[in-house]
Amino acid sequence: MKANEFKKRRKQLMQQVGIGNIALISSASVRTRNRDVDYPFRQDSDFYYLTGFNEADALAVFVPGREEGEYILFCREFDETKALWEGAHAGLEGATQHYSADEAFPIGEADERLPDLLAGKRKVFYPMGQNADLDAGVLDWINQLRQKARSGITAPHELSALEQILHEMRLFKSAAELKLMRHAAEVSAQGHIKAMQACQAGRHEYQIEAELVYHFMQAGLRAVAYPSIVAGGKNACTLHYTGNTDILKNGDLLLIDAGAECDHYAADITRTFPVSGKFSDAQRELYQLVLDAQYAAIGQVKPGATWIQPHDAAVEVLTRGLVKLGLLKGSVKKLIKDEKYKAFYMHRTGHWLGMDVHDVGDYKINGEWRTLEPGMVLTVEPGLYIPADYKKADAKWRGIGIRIEDDVLVTEDGCEVLTHSVPKTIADIEALMQQAH
Repeated sequence: MKANEFKKRRKQLMQQVGIGNIALISSASVRTRNRDVDYPFRQDSDFYYLTGFNEADALAVFVPGREEGEYILFCREFDETKALWEGAHAGLEGATQHYSADEAFPIGEADERLPDLLAGKRKVFYPMGQNADLDAGVLDWINQLRQKARSGITAPHELSALEQILHEMRLFKSAAELKLMRHAAEVSAQGHIKAMQACQAGRHEYQIEAELVYHFMQAGLRAVAYPSIVAGGKNACTLHYTGNTDILKNGDLLLIDAGAECDHYAADITRTFPVSGKFSDAQRELYQLVLDAQYAAIGQVKPGATWIQPHDAAVEVLTRGLVKLGLLKGSVKKLIKDEKYKAFYMHRTGHWLGMDVHDVGDYKINGEWRTLEPGMVLTVEPGLYIPADYKKADAKWRGIGIRIEDDVLVTEDGCEVLTHSVPKTIADIEALMQQAH
């Protein structure tokens, strides 16, 4: 991502924060895995969105209209010993030269300098409740100013959630963001194809997971967007199954929900396919039903539609199909009203997608489902899950879990399926797997 992209975001943010107010946001922290080993660092999405700064122990301050500079970055000073052990880091000079901060100060000076930056401001925007240290710091800095009231120094009198501004910005993807998301989607799509080709009975779920991660990394994307779900047989009925330890068996389906991350932007794809390379009759019927539901839902993704319309379309197709297959009985309209389909389909048909796999952004505005607009990206992922112990269902259906998920961009005149290159029709899946076998 180029520096100008981050500058545009900061400018947009400060226009909404307004002169006379101030905004603060802190970086993610390094998390200890065990003893002196840390988890791989992943920057806070909101912080990275505004700064592009990919280090821990940092605090960004935005002061619209400040003559000395509107963007101040507190960060770690350059440390030669740390660089020797852990690699290069920006330091104060890098913060201004490479990350466009107007001023940079040591993070250790934040407590000393923040009261002066807050003095005279009316409102403080920051992510309340997200970082205990920042919460405590803001209150302490304000209280310091209150104690100086007799000197004519005024403290901010209002705190406001920065997310209200920031998450609405993040909901609409720029051309630069979409370029990263398309790349993440294409690499992830090819990873799913490799996994289909590598699938065979006798292999462990984690070995198929390894095929995915190998492809992601070979393509230059070193982070997965979320823990991969590689669920064979009845494991697919556990929605967030991540054990990935069982042996794959002929006659079972394999559900894979996995995606790579490209410069902090996620892809999210699910495909379900037969371990043997050929669907059984029962699997075929349920799979086609889910696929028909997904097509119906994608058909509702367009400007002017509401967020809930794709879900409603999927629910109607699934419910009608479940009645036809004998898994539900009664009037389709009443079954939907009474939510009887939730015995087999218990989640929504999608979510926002972006820097977080379950990305930020309101789904309702003033109590009403929001309208879809160009630049929004969402997943479309209907599914059916028939628990192995569900005695009310015919034995042929039990233990089958199916989900089909694609990433969809709302365009000016409809939508674009970013993950279209992964096969999902029965014929295409079987043809691909038969070629590999």
